Order: sequence, then C-alpha cells, then structure tokens
Amino acid sequence: MTWVKICGLTREADVATAVDAGADALGFVLAGRSARCIPVQRAAALMTGVPALRILVTEDEEPEELLEAASLTGADGVQPHGQHRVAAAAAAAEAGFLVLRPVAVGSTGPEDDLAALPTTEIPLLDRARPGGSGGSGEVFDWDLIAATERRFVLAGGLGPGNVASAVTRVRPWGVDASSRLESAPGVKDPGKVAAFVARAKGG
Repeated sequence: MTWVKICGLTREADVATAVDAGADALGFVLAGRSARCIPVQRAAALMTGVPALRILVTEDEEPEELLEAASLTGADGVQPHGQHRVAAAAAAAEAGFLVLRPVAVGSTGPEDDLAALPTTEIPLLDRARPGGSGGSGEVFDWDLIAATERRFVLAGGLGPGNVASAVTRVRPWGVDASSRLESAPGVKDPGKVAAFVARAKGG
C-alpha cells in the first residue's frame, strides 16, 4: 500500500484531519521562503502526541542546525533542501532519522543519480524550478522516472484528481502533497485531504 505524506501543516485542526484520514507522515516546514513556514517552537507544538511520522522540512540548514531542530521538535524524519542538503541528509541518517532526500526532476530526468544515493535516504522526486528548492506544486513528466528501480516518494502537483493515476503509472513507494490539498496557503481542505489519502491507498 502506498505511503502517504501530507505536507505544509500549520494548524492543529489540519494535523488532526491528516491523521484521521490515515496519512502515514506529516510534514512541517521550517524553510523561510515557504508560505507554510512556521517557527521551530510552533512545529514542536504541532508534533506533540502525533501518531504519524513527523517530518521536518528545512532549507539551507547545516547538519548541526538540522539535528538541533529535529531534536527540539521531536521529529522522526527530515527533508533537507537547498545548500548543505547532502551533508545534512547524511548526518540525519547517521543519527537514525528517516531521511527524504529531495531530488529535482528536470526536462531530461532526475538531476541526481538515484542509484548513487545512499540506501539510508529515500529520494523525493519533485519538479525542478529555477531558483527554487522543491515545493513546486507542478506536475513533471512521469515518464522521465519510469525506469526508477529503487523506492522513492513522488511529489509535485499531486492532488485528489491525479494521485490514483500517478500511483498506477509510476508505482512510487510513497506520495507527498501540500498545495493542492488547500483552501488557502497553509490551510488544508478536509475533503481534499481525505480524498487524496484514500485514492493514494487505492480506496
């Protein structure tokens, strides 16, 4: 069954919605350029008592900063973007965290060699965007990753209307969505969240 992550959570009500819908993991964004960015203290409060995996999404943080934030919030996993992402991912994996390793997919395919990534890191494939670090909200050509043999998480423009097709065509280990599950930036729509999780898992 497909693993599902709901990202960009900023409110207690939305955390409860994602958990009730059956999401396997929840994403909390500390990346400052995101409309869904929350302070580390807020992330810690939202993560408290959550039964799903709690993933910290960061950008440009050095390994020590990432590990400190993960410790302060009680996160189970990390998703480091931007500068230092390679070193930060390696440090987090060594410390025992689940690591989602963002990999941009350009016009010819993934910009990193997926086969060369450590097995302790799970590639998260998202559409490449100039000057950006993931969170594109845009679908890329899934045929570009059709030959991917290792487990990976698919992101980029996924929502209730296309996730079932994505799972059927690409066979990802997991899927990740945020903006297409919202009624406003940082505000999740309960119906969309429930439908997304159900359709991703074949319901």
